[in-house]
Amino acid sequence: MGDQQALIEAAREARKHAHAPFSHFHVGAALRGRDGRITGGCNIENASYGLTVCAERVAIFKAMSEGQREFDAIAVVTDADRLTPPCGACRQVIWEMCGNVEVVLANLKGQVEVHRMKDLLPLPFDARSL
Repeated sequence: MGDQQALIEAAREARKHAHAPFSHFHVGAALRGRDGRITGGCNIENASYGLTVCAERVAIFKAMSEGQREFDAIAVVTDADRLTPPCGACRQVIWEMCGNVEVVLANLKGQVEVHRMKDLLPLPFDARSL
């Protein structure tokens, strides 16, 4: 639970940097590499909504741009009453870049659920599909 709590806390901290002037829905994510390094990310909105980037993808791209390639968990934190799972685009990116990692969903009220990517994306499209 300690490792999970550190991941949730990193996602909470990343959430504070969210840029969400349109939706006001602030999301933080934290990705843990197999070496223990944690990389945070937050959602960054754009007036052209299609250019908005979710917190999960920011964390993944940031970690990869810093040389990390192996991951074991990602946490997603929001202030919603209902825990917020990754969107479809993020599920695809998480699967391709991180594999069947643990996905920790949490909110600011202390609710926590843990899932595996294979359960959130049961029939993935990946390189094996090509």
